[in-house]
Amino acid sequence: QVQLVESGGGLVQPGGSLRLSCTASGVAGFSSYVLRWYRQTPEKERELVAAISSIYASTDYADSVKGRFTISRDDPKKTVSLQMNSLKPDDTAVYYCNMRSTSGKNYWGQGTSVTVSS
Repeated sequence: QVQLVESGGGLVQPGGSLRLSCTASGVAGFSSYVLRWYRQTPEKERELVAAISSIYASTDYADSVKGRFTISRDDPKKTVSLQMNSLKPDDTAVYYCNMRSTSGKNYWGQGTSVTVSS
């Protein structure tokens, strides 16, 4: 049974930083999965924040977070991380990690809450 467990969320002041982590268990071939972070608020649909590819670790970001967020992966540890700097109130959301294979396997974490507020 595949599980993704996120951690690192919390309350931070505007301009602050947080680092989210997501660790997978029960999965083989972690290095072959594309890894993504999404976020969602009650007012908006789930939004793709960042993605990292499987082979060359190429990254892609939503325009709203470019230059502030960095996604990275550690395949031996089966972990994907999201470093979030210069946080804004608009970054407040529940953040979800996702892993998807080319064969269509698709797994989600349970979400971790991020609140940016003074």
